[in-house]
Amino acid sequence: MPELKYKRVLLKISGEALAGQQKRGLDFGVIRSVCDALKTCNELGVQMGVVIGGGNIWRGVKDGSGKMERARADQMGMMATVINCLAVADVLEQMGVPVRVQTAIEMAPVAEPYIRLKAVSHLEKGRIVIFGCGTGSPYFSTDTAAVLRAAEIHADAILLAKNVDGVYDADPVKFPDAHKFDSISYDEVLAKRLGVMDSTATSLSMDNEIPIILFALEDPMNIVRVVQGEKIGTTVY
Repeated sequence: MPELKYKRVLLKISGEALAGQQKRGLDFGVIRSVCDALKTCNELGVQMGVVIGGGNIWRGVKDGSGKMERARADQMGMMATVINCLAVADVLEQMGVPVRVQTAIEMAPVAEPYIRLKAVSHLEKGRIVIFGCGTGSPYFSTDTAAVLRAAEIHADAILLAKNVDGVYDADPVKFPDAHKFDSISYDEVLAKRLGVMDSTATSLSMDNEIPIILFALEDPMNIVRVVQGEKIGTTVY
């Protein structure tokens, strides 16, 4: 069995990534390819927590701005994350992968309430745990939720799967000559406002000394490569 660099991780997937080329809704072809990678990690013995955004369905700040109260718009975004969590969980179950969904807002008929020790117990039993509803509070992003859950379960690293293959000093779409970092410190990310995650999430990760590996989800098997220690994307330390 290949050697693992990270044995317990928190994977953050953006909701937009699950929409594929259609940008909104769910692309089950994309979801299945992501779940194939999660299944491989599970079979390798990786203990994996997952946080999924809800931007493919509703983004509180963007979609509700100027139209409704911020807290309620954010709560709608939390509900959107649950839809994504249930979709990924269902595909994993079809593949025979043990999985549990836990939500920060209690909704017993749909998922387990988030309980830290229970989540850790699931991980130790080889189950993938998908965390929904962000932190359960408005004004906090799912990036912050990912760092919070990573700290709570004592994850070795945060895997940030995005639509870009690393951290750049400028937007690589607008500036083709933008420089990609192989590694960069939290202090530099904050000082240069590089937008790896929002500042709250970045500061929380720095305070808890959890490394972040940002890489492209375009090839979901990058998830497997990262846990095995292959140099992919950018490491924030």
